[in-house]
Amino acid sequence: MQPLLQLQGIEKSFPGVKALKNASLAVYPGRVMALVGENGAGKSTMMKVLTGIYSRDAGSLRWLGEETTFSGPKASQEAGIGIIHQELNLIPQLTVAENIFLGREFVNRFGRIDWKRMYAEADALLKRLNLRFNSHKLVGDLSIGDQQMVEIAKVLSFKSQVIIMDEPTDALTDTETLSLFRVINELKAQGCGIVYISHRMKEIFEICDDVTVFRDGQFIAERPVKDLSEESLIEMMVGRKLEDQYPRLDQTPGDVRLKVENLSGPGVHDVSFTLRKGEILGVSGLMGAGRTELMKLLYGALPRSKGRVWLDGREVTTRAPQDGLASGIVYISEDRKRDGLVLGMSVKENMSLTALRYFSHGGALKHAAEQLAVGDFIRLFNIKTPSMDQAIGLLSGGNQQKVAIARGLMTRPNVLILDEPTRGVDVGAKKEIYQLINQFKAEGLSIILVSSEMPEVLGMSDRILVMHEGRSGGEFTREQATQESLMAAAVGKQHSEDLVV
Repeated sequence: MQPLLQLQGIEKSFPGVKALKNASLAVYPGRVMALVGENGAGKSTMMKVLTGIYSRDAGSLRWLGEETTFSGPKASQEAGIGIIHQELNLIPQLTVAENIFLGREFVNRFGRIDWKRMYAEADALLKRLNLRFNSHKLVGDLSIGDQQMVEIAKVLSFKSQVIIMDEPTDALTDTETLSLFRVINELKAQGCGIVYISHRMKEIFEICDDVTVFRDGQFIAERPVKDLSEESLIEMMVGRKLEDQYPRLDQTPGDVRLKVENLSGPGVHDVSFTLRKGEILGVSGLMGAGRTELMKLLYGALPRSKGRVWLDGREVTTRAPQDGLASGIVYISEDRKRDGLVLGMSVKENMSLTALRYFSHGGALKHAAEQLAVGDFIRLFNIKTPSMDQAIGLLSGGNQQKVAIARGLMTRPNVLILDEPTRGVDVGAKKEIYQLINQFKAEGLSIILVSSEMPEVLGMSDRILVMHEGRSGGEFTREQATQESLMAAAVGKQHSEDLVV
């Protein structure tokens, strides 16, 4: 079958780093090509070479059978290549329709914007995706999942022949994911080629026809998905067997460190739980159930309307994140790009940002002590960076996440809240993060693990709290917890006899 798009022998270097070495990718009409590899394998760099953001050092790019080079994203987009980025590229203050057609608004014969037509066209795209909101809604009022669907609608509006989807379901609910898969199948039937970049093995085997594997910037293999198992695909990605996906540390927790009683605030109603020293409390539930809101109430990032919190027997009140930090509670956000990191700053500056008081004396910063501490965390976390002065925005997602966690630990917390700590992180980096979590647990740190991945919650937690519509839907010991019991609690069908007593 003749590819719609073919890249061969692509080379791309940056100062101190060879990002792509003889990398290749083919996209076929009416088929979905998964592009997989660990964070830092070169997937994003390949997409930037393809769309003209980066110029290639060597290799060829053939589009519809012709050798070509795109001068930039606009040129590749106009040629018929659409890309849905993992990081949202929307303007919160504009409506959904204004975002979808930004820069190419419909104009009537009088030279004015044809708002009626624009909103009608946008609503038709939203209906095609089975979305419950209309195109008059402000993007800033939408959830992250709904904003991702707007990005998908925007690319569909270009009628592209090749569509690149970078972690498209990362923030989607199960229902939204099913809608996306239906649209992908429609696009396949129309002869479109899809590049599907994802770390979610289940989705690759469910929706993709072929898979291309990158490792360390190199092309490893292209295979039909039907010829592979999940284990063999992971082995190709990481170059080794990956044993024990969730390496939980089995130990007896210590005394109660955190006690929460009837905590209430925006999106949260009368939630109570405890957390012990050296324990991992998993927090599960459907999107919108109030998991993140509960964590932000604890940390002080949202205002508390009711409830009491004790830390090591002492009642604490957190009215702002500074109060949370001062009390020994650290929150690592699910959205590391928006809430967790300053992309223009270096690895060192990001890591030490909230712990500068430990490196200050008489108002002066002790640079040697700061560099020593940052260097220790880089080695401990196996953070792949040319130097601690590298801009963090140039690191892979997994390495950015490690920096975000290291920054929290630099403040020497008693309670570490990890909200979706492995979102957008490859299988190899996930394993490293799990091993680090176990190390913190062994040292007596109390950990709250919030995750929408049920196997992750089941695999790593000692106890599990399930949220449902802002309330506690149930609490389970490790022995009680199953996917079925957690899902029943998440949808409000939990029976009282199943609760932890």
